Amino acid sequence: MKHSAVFYWLIAIAIAAMAIAVSFYFDDAVWIFIRQHQNRDMYSFMRNVSRFGDWPSHLILGLFVLGTAWLRGSRKWSRVFLAMLIAMALAGLTGTVIKRTIPRARPSVHTEIRWGGPHFSTKYNSFPSGHVGASTAFFAVLLIARRRVGLACLPIPMLIGFSRMYVGAHYLSDIVCAAVLGCLCALVVARFVLLQITDPQSKA
Repeated sequence: MKHSAVFYWLIAIAIAAMAIAVSFYFDDAVWIFIRQHQNRDMYSFMRNVSRFGDWPSHLILGLFVLGTAWLRGSRKWSRVFLAMLIAMALAGLTGTVIKRTIPRARPSVHTEIRWGGPHFSTKYNSFPSGHVGASTAFFAVLLIARRRVGLACLPIPMLIGFSRMYVGAHYLSDIVCAAVLGCLCALVVARFVLLQITDPQSKA
């Protein structure tokens, strides 16, 4: 059992590493493609997605469903929603530390220096995407706890990630690395908070 778990972890690490490497390779190509196919209506839509896809919206949603589950006396769902909020906070904190430590200019910033720059300037907070990290951690916990519900919610962080690239806030690698970070935070939180929760549907 332990050997199979290690094997799956190695596969997951390899896939994540490949995804990160590929995303860095296609950073410029994806940004150029998006910039060439932008239009006003889509930009406006993606800007709204980006605005409402930040952590405050997730926090409000998380507190609402947590309160609802608590009032209904559902300990299982209360733990799930609490874990979602904790994972989101952990991803947000970790992502902020990385942003401050490793400044990266956003695609929309015209500069010859891709890495480095002012540590506390929002124009150089491209890596990793805070929106995607928080949203991925939030919904990844739900995916771990209740697979079908989590799968149905996966398009949300994916759409948020695309919107952040579309408005020129992040490169592809910023999105992919943030998603990996979010998944890691979700796994850590789920390991300790959701230890006693099992998903009957996952056995089907």
